[in-house]
Amino acid sequence: MSTRRLLEDAAARLEEGGVGSPRHDAEVLLSHVTGTPRALLTLTARVDDVQRRTYLEMIDARARRVPLQHITGSAGFRYVDLEVGPGVFVPRPETELLAGWAIDAARAVLTGEDRPPVVVELCAGSGAISLSMVHELPESRVHAVELDEGAFAWALRNLDGTGVDLRRGDMGDAFPELDGTVDVVVVNPPYIPLDAWESVAPEARDHDPQLALWSGDDGLDAMRVVEQVAWRLLRSGGVVGAEHADAQGESAPAVFTPRWAEVRDHLDLADRPRFVTARRP
Repeated sequence: MSTRRLLEDAAARLEEGGVGSPRHDAEVLLSHVTGTPRALLTLTARVDDVQRRTYLEMIDARARRVPLQHITGSAGFRYVDLEVGPGVFVPRPETELLAGWAIDAARAVLTGEDRPPVVVELCAGSGAISLSMVHELPESRVHAVELDEGAFAWALRNLDGTGVDLRRGDMGDAFPELDGTVDVVVVNPPYIPLDAWESVAPEARDHDPQLALWSGDDGLDAMRVVEQVAWRLLRSGGVVGAEHADAQGESAPAVFTPRWAEVRDHLDLADRPRFVTARRP
């Protein structure tokens, strides 16, 4: 069987399984197995019997809606690669915009005040935002907290040797010693309403940690905690940024409106409401 035919059959299998990007995923997995860049797969890739069996097993797993990143063991996020697998929320491209906002906010502190910015990531998951922060702004002093045991283990791997102060615990009482001293709080909290089970993709619903998904009847229980924790941690003039569902473009900012300044919602690359930011007056 030619490489082209192998890819076509694999993409058809993934499409039957309901995968949203069948050809892309088929190519990524074959590139992963053979070590051949995606653009050269049909030109130079040679697939031996062992690789073919491995590839077909991976295609079968993906057709059963196992996340692509769990199969390859890694996820790209901005300019870094993270180890991911069962037990941790796979970082999404949408969150890269929130991370970029946080990095820019921390850089403004470094530029304007000529001191290392203090950053706290709540609900750290794989550590994607914290890793991006220290990668792109190594002068920053980053603290991160994650409650879920499985996710915390992945964050430990990804943040090992980076200097990030990673702790396991509840964000509600995290880092009391930093109260009033933090410049940037950033978080991708759980934000899915409990009654939205059927609308969630199997990759998330069946494989991401439950703590990373569900957040009360309206999806904003965690956001209300974020508002309280950020108020406690931030210095005057400090900023908070928090991701939310695209249906929460008004309700999420409303959590911050009563006592915060410069409350603003931001769109993702598909022009959907994606994250809210606010400044502590």
